[in-house]
Amino acid sequence: METTLLEREPAAVKVEDRAGKYLVFQLGREEFGIRVLKVREIMGIQDITAVPQTPAHVKGVINLRGKVIPVVDLRLKFGLPEQDYTQRTCIIVVQVRATGPQSAMLTGIVVDGVAEVLNVSSSDIEDMPDFGDGAATPYLLGVAKVKGKVKILLEIDQVLSSQDIHSLNALVR
Repeated sequence: METTLLEREPAAVKVEDRAGKYLVFQLGREEFGIRVLKVREIMGIQDITAVPQTPAHVKGVINLRGKVIPVVDLRLKFGLPEQDYTQRTCIIVVQVRATGPQSAMLTGIVVDGVAEVLNVSSSDIEDMPDFGDGAATPYLLGVAKVKGKVKILLEIDQVLSSQDIHSLNALVR
Protein backbone atom coordinates (compact mmCIF):
# COMPACT_ATOMS: atom_id res chain seq x y z
CA MET A 1 0.00 0.00 0.00
CA GLU A 2 2.82 2.46 0.82
CA THR A 3 4.50 2.03 -2.56
CA THR A 4 1.24 2.96 -4.30
CA LEU A 5 1.07 6.20 -2.33
CA LEU A 6 4.72 6.95 -3.02
CA GLU A 7 4.25 6.30 -6.71
CA ARG A 8 1.34 8.72 -6.87
CA GLU A 9 2.94 11.47 -4.83
CA PRO A 10 5.34 12.88 -7.48
CA ALA A 11 2.48 13.29 -9.97
CA ALA A 12 0.46 15.22 -7.37
CA VAL A 13 3.42 17.50 -6.71
CA LYS A 14 3.85 18.00 -10.44
CA VAL A 15 0.21 19.06 -10.85
CA GLU A 16 0.62 21.46 -7.94
CA ASP A 17 3.65 23.05 -9.67
CA ARG A 18 1.54 23.73 -12.75
CA ALA A 19 -1.08 25.82 -10.93
CA GLY A 20 -0.89 29.60 -11.40
CA LYS A 21 -1.66 32.40 -13.83
CA TYR A 22 -1.69 31.62 -17.55
CA LEU A 23 -2.06 33.84 -20.60
CA VAL A 24 -4.62 32.12 -22.83
CA PHE A 25 -4.37 32.55 -26.61
CA GLN A 26 -5.92 31.00 -29.71
CA LEU A 27 -4.47 29.06 -32.59
CA GLY A 28 -7.36 28.19 -34.85
CA ARG A 29 -10.26 26.97 -32.70
CA GLU A 30 -7.99 25.73 -29.91
CA GLU A 31 -6.98 27.63 -26.80
CA PHE A 32 -3.53 27.35 -25.28
CA GLY A 33 -2.02 28.77 -22.13
CA ILE A 34 1.51 29.80 -21.18
CA ARG A 35 2.68 30.94 -17.77
CA VAL A 36 2.24 34.68 -17.30
CA LEU A 37 5.70 34.83 -15.70
CA LYS A 38 7.21 33.93 -19.10
CA VAL A 39 5.37 36.76 -20.92
CA ARG A 40 7.22 40.05 -21.30
CA GLU A 41 4.93 41.87 -23.71
CA ILE A 42 1.97 41.51 -26.06
CA MET A 43 1.98 43.57 -29.24
CA GLY A 44 0.05 43.83 -32.46
CA ILE A 45 1.51 42.29 -35.57
CA GLN A 46 4.23 44.42 -37.14
CA ASP A 47 6.73 44.23 -39.95
CA ILE A 48 8.84 41.11 -39.55
CA THR A 49 12.14 41.05 -41.42
CA ALA A 50 12.51 37.64 -43.07
CA VAL A 51 15.81 35.85 -42.64
CA PRO A 52 16.93 33.55 -45.48
CA GLN A 53 17.49 29.83 -44.94
CA THR A 54 15.51 29.52 -41.71
CA PRO A 55 12.77 26.95 -41.05
CA ALA A 56 9.28 27.92 -42.28
CA HIS A 57 8.01 28.51 -38.72
CA VAL A 58 10.73 31.13 -38.10
CA LYS A 59 9.14 34.24 -39.59
CA GLY A 60 12.23 36.42 -39.07
CA VAL A 61 13.22 39.17 -36.65
CA ILE A 62 11.71 42.37 -35.26
CA ASN A 63 13.23 45.43 -33.62
CA LEU A 64 11.90 45.69 -30.07
CA ARG A 65 13.07 49.03 -28.67
CA GLY A 66 16.53 48.64 -30.20
CA LYS A 67 16.86 44.93 -29.46
CA VAL A 68 16.55 42.43 -32.33
CA ILE A 69 14.44 39.42 -31.38
CA PRO A 70 13.47 36.36 -33.43
CA VAL A 71 9.80 35.66 -34.22
CA VAL A 72 8.27 32.18 -34.52
CA ASP A 73 4.80 31.49 -35.93
CA LEU A 74 3.28 28.94 -33.52
CA ARG A 75 0.70 27.85 -36.12
CA LEU A 76 3.49 26.64 -38.39
CA LYS A 77 5.55 25.24 -35.51
CA PHE A 78 2.56 23.06 -34.54
CA GLY A 79 1.91 21.96 -38.13
CA LEU A 80 -1.31 23.98 -38.56
CA PRO A 81 -2.07 25.54 -41.95
CA GLU A 82 -0.66 29.02 -42.55
CA GLN A 83 -3.24 31.79 -42.28
CA ASP A 84 -3.28 35.47 -43.19
CA TYR A 85 -2.72 37.76 -40.24
CA THR A 86 -5.79 39.64 -39.00
CA GLN A 87 -6.55 42.49 -36.59
CA ARG A 88 -6.52 39.95 -33.73
CA THR A 89 -3.17 38.38 -34.69
CA CYS A 90 -0.47 39.40 -32.26
CA ILE A 91 3.05 38.71 -31.12
CA ILE A 92 3.59 37.54 -27.56
CA VAL A 93 7.14 38.28 -26.45
CA VAL A 94 8.26 35.50 -24.13
CA GLN A 95 11.44 34.81 -22.23
CA VAL A 96 12.78 31.32 -22.96
CA ARG A 97 15.67 29.46 -21.42
CA ALA A 98 18.65 29.31 -23.73
CA THR A 99 21.86 27.32 -23.61
CA GLY A 100 25.27 28.90 -23.63
CA PRO A 101 26.39 32.23 -22.19
CA GLN A 102 22.87 33.68 -22.26
CA SER A 103 20.62 31.92 -19.79
CA ALA A 104 17.48 33.55 -21.18
CA MET A 105 16.45 35.09 -24.46
CA LEU A 106 13.45 37.01 -25.72
CA THR A 107 11.47 35.46 -28.56
CA GLY A 108 8.27 36.58 -30.24
CA ILE A 109 5.54 34.02 -30.90
CA VAL A 110 2.80 34.80 -33.41
CA VAL A 111 -0.67 33.70 -32.28
CA ASP A 112 -4.16 34.16 -33.76
CA GLY A 113 -5.36 36.17 -30.77
CA VAL A 114 -5.05 36.63 -27.03
CA ALA A 115 -8.10 35.70 -24.96
CA GLU A 116 -7.52 36.27 -21.23
CA VAL A 117 -5.37 35.74 -18.18
CA LEU A 118 -6.61 32.79 -16.13
CA ASN A 119 -5.77 31.71 -12.63
CA VAL A 120 -5.68 27.91 -12.96
CA SER A 121 -5.82 25.83 -9.78
CA SER A 122 -4.20 22.42 -9.53
CA SER A 123 -7.65 20.80 -9.28
CA ASP A 124 -8.45 22.14 -12.80
CA ILE A 125 -5.34 20.54 -14.38
CA GLU A 126 -5.05 17.00 -15.69
CA ASP A 127 -2.10 15.23 -17.27
CA MET A 128 -2.09 14.95 -21.04
CA PRO A 129 -3.55 11.65 -22.23
CA ASP A 130 -1.05 9.14 -23.59
CA PHE A 131 -1.06 9.41 -27.38
CA GLY A 132 0.94 6.22 -27.83
CA ASP A 133 4.41 5.61 -29.17
CA GLY A 134 5.85 8.16 -31.54
CA ALA A 135 3.92 11.11 -30.08
CA ALA A 136 6.62 13.17 -28.41
CA THR A 137 4.91 15.96 -26.49
CA PRO A 138 7.34 17.14 -23.77
CA TYR A 139 6.13 20.71 -24.26
CA LEU A 140 2.59 19.91 -23.05
CA LEU A 141 2.22 20.63 -19.33
CA GLY A 142 -1.31 19.33 -19.16
CA VAL A 143 -4.91 20.21 -19.86
CA ALA A 144 -6.87 22.79 -17.86
CA LYS A 145 -10.63 22.44 -17.64
CA VAL A 146 -12.00 25.92 -17.02
CA LYS A 147 -15.59 27.10 -17.48
CA GLY A 148 -16.48 23.91 -19.37
CA LYS A 149 -13.70 24.41 -21.93
CA VAL A 150 -10.36 22.66 -22.37
CA LYS A 151 -7.18 24.72 -22.59
CA ILE A 152 -3.84 23.12 -23.46
CA LEU A 153 -1.06 24.32 -21.16
CA LEU A 154 2.33 24.74 -22.83
CA GLU A 155 5.85 24.77 -21.42
CA ILE A 156 7.16 27.50 -23.73
CA ASP A 157 10.81 26.59 -23.03
CA GLN A 158 10.07 23.12 -24.46
CA VAL A 159 7.94 24.32 -27.41
CA LEU A 160 11.05 25.84 -28.90
CA SER A 161 13.51 22.97 -28.89
CA SER A 162 17.10 23.58 -27.83
CA GLN A 163 18.06 23.34 -31.51
CA ASP A 164 15.48 26.05 -32.35
CA ILE A 165 16.75 28.27 -29.55
CA HIS A 166 20.36 27.76 -30.61
CA SER A 167 19.60 28.73 -34.21
CA LEU A 168 17.41 31.67 -33.09
CA ASN A 169 20.21 32.83 -30.81
CA ALA A 170 22.64 32.70 -33.75
CA LEU A 171 20.14 34.72 -35.81
CA VAL A 172 20.20 37.72 -33.50
CA ARG A 173 23.95 37.88 -32.98
